[in-house]
Amino acid sequence: MKIYVSSVHEFIAEPKMGFSRLCFLLCFTLGFLICGTFQLQSSQIQVLLQLRKQLEYPKQLDYWLNRGIDLCYFSSPQVNISCQDNFISEIRIYGDMQTRASGFDGFPVPYQTLSQNFSMDSLLATLSRLNSLRALSLVSLGIWGPIPVKIHRLRFLEYLDLSWNFFYGSIPQTLPRIVNLEILKLDGNFLNGTFPIWLDSFSNLSSLSLKNNQINGPIPASMGRATSLMDINLSHNQISGKLLDLSSLSRLNWLDLGNNKLDSELPNMPKGIIAVLLSNNSFSGRIPRQYGELNNLQQLDLSFNALQGTTPSELFALPNITSLNLASNMLIGSLPSTLSCGSSLALVDLSNNRLKGVLPSCLSSASKTRVVKFGGNCLSIDLEHQHPEAYCVENSGKNNSKRKNVGILVGVICLILIILGLLAFGFLVLCRQYCPHGASEQHLLHKSVQDNSVKSGASELITNARFISDAAKLGSQDRPAHRLFSIDELKEATNNFDNLALMGEGSNGKIYKGRLENMTQVAIRCLKVSKRYTIRNLKLRLDLLAKLRHPHLVCLLGHCIEIEGKDEAGVNEVYLIYEYVSHGNFQARLSETSSQKVIRWPDRLSILIGIAKAVHFLHNGIIPGFFSNQLKAKNILLNENGMGKLRDYGLSVVADQKLDKDKEESGGLKSWQIKNLEDDVYSFGMILLESLIAPAVRARKESFVLNEMVSLGNPDCIGGIVDPIVLASCCQESLSIVISLTINCISPESSTRPSFEDVLWNLQYAAQVQATSDGEQRIGKLVQS
Repeated sequence: MKIYVSSVHEFIAEPKMGFSRLCFLLCFTLGFLICGTFQLQSSQIQVLLQLRKQLEYPKQLDYWLNRGIDLCYFSSPQVNISCQDNFISEIRIYGDMQTRASGFDGFPVPYQTLSQNFSMDSLLATLSRLNSLRALSLVSLGIWGPIPVKIHRLRFLEYLDLSWNFFYGSIPQTLPRIVNLEILKLDGNFLNGTFPIWLDSFSNLSSLSLKNNQINGPIPASMGRATSLMDINLSHNQISGKLLDLSSLSRLNWLDLGNNKLDSELPNMPKGIIAVLLSNNSFSGRIPRQYGELNNLQQLDLSFNALQGTTPSELFALPNITSLNLASNMLIGSLPSTLSCGSSLALVDLSNNRLKGVLPSCLSSASKTRVVKFGGNCLSIDLEHQHPEAYCVENSGKNNSKRKNVGILVGVICLILIILGLLAFGFLVLCRQYCPHGASEQHLLHKSVQDNSVKSGASELITNARFISDAAKLGSQDRPAHRLFSIDELKEATNNFDNLALMGEGSNGKIYKGRLENMTQVAIRCLKVSKRYTIRNLKLRLDLLAKLRHPHLVCLLGHCIEIEGKDEAGVNEVYLIYEYVSHGNFQARLSETSSQKVIRWPDRLSILIGIAKAVHFLHNGIIPGFFSNQLKAKNILLNENGMGKLRDYGLSVVADQKLDKDKEESGGLKSWQIKNLEDDVYSFGMILLESLIAPAVRARKESFVLNEMVSLGNPDCIGGIVDPIVLASCCQESLSIVISLTINCISPESSTRPSFEDVLWNLQYAAQVQATSDGEQRIGKLVQS
């Protein structure tokens, strides 16, 4: 505006110019100011105000309420809005939530994240209304949740920065559908999936920064095909495995993979690269001679690895090299006395290697522009900070033989383990072939026959039944002995079976909550029983059921047989009295949203392992085994310690098995599914599925199994399927094990399903992997603190 003012002064100073020209100039200037101030459309302003609301009114956005300010031309260090043709083209907002939650588990943290009411999906819907948006930065604003799969709706973006928030889970595979995206920054979040395998799907991506996350797994081969990349920063993650040859990335200038778990030899690099930062990994082998030909290289950091061999002298003489860090490796030998250094070389760190001899003149001469660190070697200079020469001889000369000896020892141990494994497998196959689980005896419990044959079969069953596991003894500890209850006791406990005491009703009859005379709370199941059983036969069956004691089975405290008239064959109902488990069922807890009540992944695994142990006991802990055990998530009860206990097990002994008619189980099941409901492995697989999938998917579980099950096995799809609580609290390897197990358990072909021994083993292995990952994270945090 100063230009226009000066023009006015010049006009006044010139006597030949007319007054009309002055008025025209003043009106033009005023009109320009008015149009410039109010050029942003009202619909765009409404989007900004909605965005401010969804970000929960950060102070730096308060000026948006000032109608006298042109939002397109007013900026601050924290906020910048740019416009093009009256539409918003750029939004950059930098918050002040710098504190990081050390134990973030996917739930909002007071004063660090946005509140429980925040919805990333709603925020995305608001931003998608800006059809001209080209650049978006929402940094350090406390945004939390998984990155939405529908992120591709911001289809015109060229720049996306969501750094230093609280995003978790996997990076959605829909991102490459933003075809114009050139710069992607997701630094400082809690992303914990594997590295994207679809990196080469981006058409124009030139800069990728994912540092300071929890991304794990190997770098996929697709990175070598992402030829548009110029800058890659993946430092401070948990990326492991081999670093592939990146020489095909001809445009790559900057590569930072420091502080990961890469453990291969160093690959060749693109000839035009400027910076290679690979510190704090486990790289081994020699430094490639090709690095001495990288004439554009300015920074090379290979410190804190396990590199061996001599140091290529060409590295020091590269024309543009400014920083060369080779500290804390196992480099050996001497540097040549004729070594030349590039004129730009300002920092050289050779400390803590196995170097001997003297330093070349270009490194030893005092220079104000060059810093050289060489302590912790065996050099003949600055002896106070050097090791004796024998140290470097021993470590360089004997390491190879030691490694060979260790390799031979490891090979022998592996061979022994393989032989033992084969023997164990052969023994297991023989046991399964020649030692069946008594299928014929089990069939006695289900086959409808004449009463006399049932009586003799049941008697034989009780006589021959025997426990083959110590779990029965363990389950009997601290439990009262099974006893007979009278109907009067039960009426008193339930106030004559008052409706207020009714807890639920299903195909297995009603269940009441009661309180015994000694104030013990109990659950009483009223079970319909076939009249073909005599009293003696029924008592034998109940005695067998009473022997099933396990820490993860709801304890059967006793029973009551109600006789109709004097005919013993006229039994109508049996009451089963169980311990009362007070903290709800697993299915309900999976739907909880309160941070105090949700079940994190390690706790879900613990519950599932407990139930798997109980079912394994029912199958194998007594001969003949108990099958078709009503395995459902709602039949897993939780006690005050979060331990899972299975109810309604073994009811096939005393009652006819019927398909549950509950509404939630009746949604369009195919005939093969109805048949599979009798298979405990299949039913347990459905429990595993409920433990994995998000509440929205859980609501359409049957439809998911029929039509979308294949997507669960796709790592790129799990972000929208798996429960966010699971994604926030699991490690990828543990999750993958359980997903694979789930898919196998609910296979349509029963012959392809795993045994319950396999189910239990896989769950325990997944829990072990998770515990190891959690322990490593805790140790890492302690080291950092």
